[in-house]
Amino acid sequence: MNNKEYHSKIVTIISNIKEENRIEFISKFNEKAYNPLAVFGLSLFFGCFGVDRFILGQPILGILKLISIGGFGIWFVVDFFLVGSTARQKNIEIATAVVDGLKA
Repeated sequence: MNNKEYHSKIVTIISNIKEENRIEFISKFNEKAYNPLAVFGLSLFFGCFGVDRFILGQPILGILKLISIGGFGIWFVVDFFLVGSTARQKNIEIATAVVDGLKA
């Protein structure tokens, strides 16, 4: 998911929230959301140990990446292109869950 799609989806989610709940949504979302740039930085320095996958809530992939030392370097390089998109996708899931929590 590229940045433009990400921002479009977040704006759509926020626009569907009642105005009096938006501040609460933003507060809860910011507590749980991942910073794609920070995840990329961690992937750059510690990706061969699977740290990026553990942070994104993918422990099985993190363990596999750790055991194989970043997939013998291949998975490590491929994740440079994937972790930002994965972080954005996780943020969309978090935003949707927060909205569902506000409706309950």
